[in-house]
Amino acid sequence: MVGRRRLGRQFGWLWAAYAVSAYGSGLGFGAFPLIAVMVLHAGPAEVSALSAVGPAVGAVIAVPLAPWVEFRRKRPVMIAMDLIRFAVMATIPVAYAFGVLGFVQLLVISAVVAAAKIAFNAASGACLKALIPPDDLLVANARLESTNWSSIAVGPPLGGAAIGLFGPVTTVVADALSYLLSALGITAVRGREEAPGTAGGSPVRTGALLDGWRHIMGHPGLRALYLNNMLVAGLIMATEPLLAVLLLRRLGFPPWQYGLAFAAPCLGGLIGSRLARRVVARHGRQWVFRTVGTLRAVWLIGLAFVRPGVVGLVTVIAVELAIIVNMSLYTPVLATYRLEQTPRHLVARTLSAWSIGQQAAIAVCTALGGLLAGVTSPRTALTVAGALILTTPLLLPRHDLTSHQGEPLPEPSPR
Repeated sequence: MVGRRRLGRQFGWLWAAYAVSAYGSGLGFGAFPLIAVMVLHAGPAEVSALSAVGPAVGAVIAVPLAPWVEFRRKRPVMIAMDLIRFAVMATIPVAYAFGVLGFVQLLVISAVVAAAKIAFNAASGACLKALIPPDDLLVANARLESTNWSSIAVGPPLGGAAIGLFGPVTTVVADALSYLLSALGITAVRGREEAPGTAGGSPVRTGALLDGWRHIMGHPGLRALYLNNMLVAGLIMATEPLLAVLLLRRLGFPPWQYGLAFAAPCLGGLIGSRLARRVVARHGRQWVFRTVGTLRAVWLIGLAFVRPGVVGLVTVIAVELAIIVNMSLYTPVLATYRLEQTPRHLVARTLSAWSIGQQAAIAVCTALGGLLAGVTSPRTALTVAGALILTTPLLLPRHDLTSHQGEPLPEPSPR
């Protein structure tokens, strides 16, 4: 059973820090679109731009950060990224209190948070691989995935209620504080970190910026999964601002119902993540990638049929539940395979390249969805996204992934 495997005290601290941050982000789920709609009175194009431009700029900023993260000890990097996110998020309630909160500020903060998140995730992936034996990686990733979905199940309803009672920036304060608490938790992780492959003061060669992509694109299994993941993530996430406008402005859903529509299905994430290890043991990793990877994509079209009232709320919950059960089963298996197929000296750059590609895809799809919604309607844009995602299973790997272990770049020599 996943829940009974003991992974040690150091993983416990890392998991606790992740949980605090995840629950803070759960409370602040959708906070930027909500603030844009409720405080700045933004329309579909502006809300989509907020969800697209910030992450796109953040992805660009993260490109030179990848080797910087790779060649430094990972826990200090994680703490620094948490503190940066705390500092920039804290400016939102301050600006709101003085009546100077603006759209540009939200864009800048969105970009900084996106870049810091990519750097943090790259460092935490490398840290996890160093802390956990290979045979326990799937268990560890399943626990992190379960925590992520449980935080979204609990956070948005509480966040929606808090916004209704205390104002639109309340959940941003909670999210900011969660990064501070996460940084404190990471400091409790003990044990000496291995020195990075390159001395911290050495110059980083230009080619190191692209080593993560070289590894991914040179590995048939990772390449197929990477391209598939970019499109699936881009099309699913592009629906978030569209749904915010459709549910909050066009269909008149109150904030608590908007939060419930995304939170209740996240209970399915607990189911999928807890099943991951048993499903792999019974059916194999290839079956998960092909079958479950396909099932992630077939439900999104249902969001085009949302209607007002209880029927519309149930429709959103049912569609999101089906997507999340499959995503939460698929994601820890993917994360484990990615770590297994990546040598230690490339983990941070590979994970950065993966996240940057995903963020770029989300930004492009979100921007295009916003433009289409502005010209037509949010419902039309949702229909197009649902139709396009049906083609993504064609990118999933067709061959046995266990037969190819990749040809990683050589270990760097000391400088």
